[in-house]
Amino acid sequence: MSDIRQGLAKRSVVGMFWTGLSMGALALAEVVALLVLARLLSPSEFGLYAAALVIIKLATIFENLGVAPAIVQRPELDERHLRVGFTLSLVLSLLIAGLVWLVAPAIAHAMRLTELATVVRATSVVFLCQGIALVAQAVAQRALRFEWLAAVDAATFAVGFVIAAPIFALAGFGVWALVGALMTQNLLRTVVLLIGQPHPKRLLLERRAAGELLYFGGGFTIARVCNYLATQVDKIIVGRWLGAEALGIYSLSSQLMTTPAVIIGQILDRVLFPTMALVQQEPARLARAYRSAVAACALVVLPASVVVAITAPELVLVLLGPGWNAVVAPLQILAVGMLFRTSYKLSDSISRATGVVYARAWRQAIFVVTVATGAFFGHFWGVTGVAAGVVAAVASNFMLMAHLSLRVTGISWSEFIGAHAPALALASVVGACAWIAVDQLRQVQVAPLVLLLNVAIAAGASGLVSCWLLPTLFLGRDGQSMLRLIAGMAPAWLRRSRPG
Repeated sequence: MSDIRQGLAKRSVVGMFWTGLSMGALALAEVVALLVLARLLSPSEFGLYAAALVIIKLATIFENLGVAPAIVQRPELDERHLRVGFTLSLVLSLLIAGLVWLVAPAIAHAMRLTELATVVRATSVVFLCQGIALVAQAVAQRALRFEWLAAVDAATFAVGFVIAAPIFALAGFGVWALVGALMTQNLLRTVVLLIGQPHPKRLLLERRAAGELLYFGGGFTIARVCNYLATQVDKIIVGRWLGAEALGIYSLSSQLMTTPAVIIGQILDRVLFPTMALVQQEPARLARAYRSAVAACALVVLPASVVVAITAPELVLVLLGPGWNAVVAPLQILAVGMLFRTSYKLSDSISRATGVVYARAWRQAIFVVTVATGAFFGHFWGVTGVAAGVVAAVASNFMLMAHLSLRVTGISWSEFIGAHAPALALASVVGACAWIAVDQLRQVQVAPLVLLLNVAIAAGASGLVSCWLLPTLFLGRDGQSMLRLIAGMAPAWLRRSRPG
């Protein structure tokens, strides 16, 4: 049993490393795409595309009814589950594509965006692509092919949004440059998944297998719908009451802040969900995995969020160019909630791995209500007010999901809070150094890019030195354990070269 535990721990760390590397490539591709497209497209075009994504992502949830995570979570999986899962995903994707096509005009009218109907209809092909590739993706996750899946996502995004989108934008397609990039990405991703992860594709509808998949999938889907609405209802409110230009500004500020948080959360979730599912009946191991993940997440996210809030004016100028100053204030407010938005993904992993999807679902329903309430009352103060309301809602959801995780794993609140203490100490030191560096560099009026590079070096150096001098204070038990595990996985020649 100890060998299995060590093997799972090592495989999880390796999976996080390669997934993080590939997701880092995806993040770089997104930054490059944003750098280019922000200079080729207008805020209104970004806003129209953001409104279409709200509808597309919501409809995507219903096209599989949780079949993919059900395949990953099942303790025992037969061929009939794969065949039934493929059949269900194919049929549902066809139904959803047709439904979205029919209701697109009504959606555009409700959101007061007349051009939205055509854009939404054109993206219906996305549903078909995702439905066809769904089981292949689930099988790859169950096989712990973390690095391959992340590499596929990064590569196909780059082809779509780094290569195709700028070409379409330069050709004068406007919002259709973004639509074309989305189609290119999804078509290519489907082909790669089907070729790289074979699985039985003969159609089959069997009541027992369908019931086994859909029982778990039903709770998962309810929670996912609520979670998605909670992450998109703020954009709906901004578009409905503040207009397309305000939506473009808010969506960009949200993307700049949430993309790093989502990437970190996805790295942890893609590795922890399937590995936790393997040990779902062993609470002690789940507790160790969850506590370590919470501590590691905080160590990365808290210092980063402080630095982002301090350097927001320069970040916006470098990434988006002149004319986007309105993005700075909401970006700084959203930075406050970066840890809450990232860490609750870990609770999602625990709840799905242990099958408590319905307990997760009602908490996500509360999340929807709090986001809608915060965004609605916040819109009276413009985009910054919406950002503040959303951060308050995300913080409340963080606490609700933490409560569920502690109940499943048996961890106490004091232990949970203690897991965050090293990260709070580290963020204080890194933030102070970053603040001093920014203040000095702004006084001498250095170029924004030079300022960002120097602050990154100062913040990184202060963090590394602090962890080296006082590891117990700034890394804690879990951080030090993770470092020892990583050191033990180093190549033999490197371990031999170390002193002592």
